[in-house]
Amino acid sequence: MFALTSNMYCQTKNEKTMKLNAGVVTEKLAETKKFYTEVLNFGVTFENEFYLLLHTPNKTAEISFLLPNHPSQQSLFHAPFNGHGMYLTIEVDDVDALYQNLKKKGVNIKIDLRNEPWGDRHFAIQDPNGIGIDLVKYAP
Repeated sequence: MFALTSNMYCQTKNEKTMKLNAGVVTEKLAETKKFYTEVLNFGVTFENEFYLLLHTPNKTAEISFLLPNHPSQQSLFHAPFNGHGMYLTIEVDDVDALYQNLKKKGVNIKIDLRNEPWGDRHFAIQDPNGIGIDLVKYAP
């Protein structure tokens, strides 16, 4: 789903939790914030002049965005994402209602709402960084 900055907890014998927060290095912080907050109703967990951390509406997942070449970051996190080869999958309760809502908002639908042979129902949009976002209701 990156030029990764991640926040993971290493699993030990007694620890069962591991949380992944993916990150994208991009110059488009303002456009990205607007897209995720206005189109997908994400919230802002934290923000400063070079970093943006967003959360899903139910606060179960996060994604971060970082300006490229920022002096506070190590060189591993300097190169910007090139806009290809990455996608996010977001599971939703009512994919039909979300599809209609986003169409009414004028969001560019990249893959129309469809049913897959294995039972999933989904459609896809694209964020300002070129990241494909697959919005899906999984088959029961």
